[in-house]
Amino acid sequence: MAKKTTYSTTQLARYLSEAPKAVKVYIRDLEKQIGNMANIGLALSKEKDMAKLLEMILLEAKRIANSDGGTLYMMTDDQRLRFEIMMTDSLDFHMGGTSGQDIPFYPVKLYDDGVENRTMIAAYVGLTGETVNIPDAYKAKGFDFSGTKMFDEKTGYHSKSFLTVPLKNHEEEIIGVLQLLNAQSQESKKIIQFTSDVQEMVEALASQAAVAITNKNLIRDLEALFESFIKLIASAIDAKSPYTGGHCARVPEITMMLAEAVQGTKDGPFADVEFTDKEMYELKIAAWLHDCGKVATPEFVVDKSTKLETIYDRVHEVETRFGVLLRDEEIKRLKKDLKIERDGSLSNEEKATKIKANLRDYRKTLRKLKNDIEFVKESNIGGEFMSGDKKERVHQISEYRWKPNGKMQNFLSEDEVYNLTIPRGTLTPEERKVINDHIVVTIDMLEELPYPKHLRNVPEFAGGHHEKLDGTGYPKGLIKDEMSVQARIMAIADIFEALTARDRPYKKGKTLSQAMRILGFMKNDAHIDVDLFEIFVREKIYLKYAEGYLDPEQIDEVQL
Repeated sequence: MAKKTTYSTTQLARYLSEAPKAVKVYIRDLEKQIGNMANIGLALSKEKDMAKLLEMILLEAKRIANSDGGTLYMMTDDQRLRFEIMMTDSLDFHMGGTSGQDIPFYPVKLYDDGVENRTMIAAYVGLTGETVNIPDAYKAKGFDFSGTKMFDEKTGYHSKSFLTVPLKNHEEEIIGVLQLLNAQSQESKKIIQFTSDVQEMVEALASQAAVAITNKNLIRDLEALFESFIKLIASAIDAKSPYTGGHCARVPEITMMLAEAVQGTKDGPFADVEFTDKEMYELKIAAWLHDCGKVATPEFVVDKSTKLETIYDRVHEVETRFGVLLRDEEIKRLKKDLKIERDGSLSNEEKATKIKANLRDYRKTLRKLKNDIEFVKESNIGGEFMSGDKKERVHQISEYRWKPNGKMQNFLSEDEVYNLTIPRGTLTPEERKVINDHIVVTIDMLEELPYPKHLRNVPEFAGGHHEKLDGTGYPKGLIKDEMSVQARIMAIADIFEALTARDRPYKKGKTLSQAMRILGFMKNDAHIDVDLFEIFVREKIYLKYAEGYLDPEQIDEVQL
């Protein structure tokens, strides 16, 4: 057995210094190629755009091999190779990638009626994972180059040398194929065979490229899965109650419209505001999740469309009681009429007069009771404001006496009086707190999630849409300077959607003019951002949204 010779670093350096010039040039070129491979690996890992990434791979492979042309295929789910990029320098030919020109060719089948397609080089490599190096296509055996020859005949081109390399991921799965065409000598530009050194470097590049593509696809798939979960949560909230409608799905639309308008503003306080792509994505995610806390809100509160509604609308019970009062009044009248008729001391004329007066009193009472019925029904609906006089009338009605189950009691219970005298809307202060607490739950839920760096502001953006610039909002009572621009944007989006929503069974969606007038009042009261509202108006965000999401009858002229 021959003795193994070892060299020190010093000895190796001396031998290299004494080496022929050609060896030195080779070593320098090799060092340069290694450096280039390291740089391209770094560049590939940084590129976020898939089209640019794939094009970078093909261009670098062409540079390494000094090839005139190349094609990059990607594997589809149905086991085909889809054309992604095609380039031929001498023909000034560029399709796919960033060219803006679609590739009109069908994907290459790996199987034809269940039989492996081993006659086409790209398909063969996609099936076997082997690199194929063809010196001359016109002399090659075992592969079908009829399509290549037809292309040459049409264009006057001469396809000769081919290098076809598989792209394999970390699990050794073939995710694509890289094919280079017509290697050229550095000096004469003569078409030559792809050398073994070039092949090794292209294979190394293909390995790096496959890692970059796989990472990019994994990130894309994870983001798609993440967004799907978010939209699933939002859809579940919207489906939980018809009283929320499609709110969670529509708020992001208005939010992003306004954010893009702010992005394009060239003057005013937002002239210097520029949202990065990551910041815009972060805002979109926050908009989708802004009401996620409603999953914990009881339906009976969310769905409370009238003041007396719990599991059902108790106004029907009150109407039944009024029916009892009306019945009692009629019985009382009839008994009184009977007593008058039986009174022998009265003349017929006197009896008729008393019966007529009794009927008059009965009808007066009847009118009052019926008016009270309508008043209670009207009060039950809830509105923008209930005056003190109306509250007092509810208390007066409650003091009517009736006798269910043989026991006299007040006409309305304390709870019914409490609900019927709600000054605004249909919710009691306790129920309003339950509703308002959804934002606290939202913040708590969102703050528990382990966000990546570019999504860490989601809880703040989503949790601030009920805050008001004057500090009277909830849950934290923030003022303008304590709120991000994104949170202020979302606040306007949330209010505008709620005002114009047309899928709530308890109310009609307001017209544009009505909604914008209310927003104008809120602007004047320092509840929403004045400057953002001006952009909302100036860029007609309200109209752009309306054209896609509102009924035509809601779209009227807005004058501000």
